[in-house]
Amino acid sequence: MKLNIIKPQEIEKKSFEMITEILGDKKILQEHENVIKRCIHTSADFEYADNLYFSENAVEIMKSAMKNGIDIVTDTQMGKAGINKMALKQLGIEVHCFIGDEDVAKEAKERGVTRSIVAVEKAIKMNKPLIFVVGNAPTALLRLNEAIKEKSYIPALIVAVPVGFVNVVESKEIIIESGVSCIVAKGRKGGSNIGAAICNAVMYEITSRA
Repeated sequence: MKLNIIKPQEIEKKSFEMITEILGDKKILQEHENVIKRCIHTSADFEYADNLYFSENAVEIMKSAMKNGIDIVTDTQMGKAGINKMALKQLGIEVHCFIGDEDVAKEAKERGVTRSIVAVEKAIKMNKPLIFVVGNAPTALLRLNEAIKEKSYIPALIVAVPVGFVNVVESKEIIIESGVSCIVAKGRKGGSNIGAAICNAVMYEITSRA
């Protein structure tokens, strides 16, 4: 079997053409199309065409937040690493991840809670609007929901895509019901790479790399 050698810059273009062809006549709202296709591109999983939930105007709200330089908080270093650095620089956005901070680990141990909970609390203490991208820790979503219910903090938007089993499905549904703008991978699928893909898809729309 002989493979055609494709130039690096053409690989992504060809991949998206194949994704479009495989999706065929599937109905996808235009405003969601780039996000859905980039999640499929990242994972090779076409179920994202069905399991991604978008609250009303979520993509436009995320775009507006990014255009205004609102920072991103991730729950993993992997998620942080996956968000395109050139696009971030162009938009003047910083990505924060507190999960590995010594003070976070110390406090989590003392309180007997997850580091993800303490990391969310540290982010909230920044006292400014933030986009939260959660690809791993349902407890981060549960802590965010507590703050939302208490009206002590309202995120600019939540990308809720943790992968796994324990409290994963439930925590995502709680965010959908919270009333806060969100993009959610319903069910057990997701991951830090999917969170980063969603951020990149929206940033590329703004920076004309759709």
